[in-house]
Amino acid sequence: MREGIHPQWYPEAEMTCVSCGTVWIVGSTVPSLRLDVCSNCHPFYTGEQRIVDTEGQVERFYKRLKQREEMLATLNKGDEGSLSTDIDIEEVATSINTRYIVILNEAGIFTVQDVLDTFREKGDDGFLSISGIGRKVVADLKRSLRAAGYVLEEKAATEEE
Repeated sequence: MREGIHPQWYPEAEMTCVSCGTVWIVGSTVPSLRLDVCSNCHPFYTGEQRIVDTEGQVERFYKRLKQREEMLATLNKGDEGSLSTDIDIEEVATSINTRYIVILNEAGIFTVQDVLDTFREKGDDGFLSISGIGRKVVADLKRSLRAAGYVLEEKAATEEE
């Protein structure tokens, strides 16, 4: 072997798992290694259904979920009767292109109440039967109404079957 080109060898290097705390003694070119997950605690090897979260992503998700539930609870608690349905569609559905608003107006759908009635009576098919309105527009319309706090009562698909 040539001198001076090889890294130093540590025959008693410690390998430590951060998740379960298991320690191994191995040979390595670094004195100690830290693993996020090892074969003793990884779900693939153990067969357990558990979440391995080393960066706090699951905690952040649960925090956002909790904030969303709190927001929905405050919306549902005090604002149930205060949502007006006489508002024009274009004021609520800001994510929908003006062209589609014009198409809905030509079909006789002007207000939020008209949209809610159409969903309740005909479901998605009531909008999809209008020439120029597709599934994306219907999905955007639903998303906008739900974001504004409206509850959609859709026609059950099994009624006609």
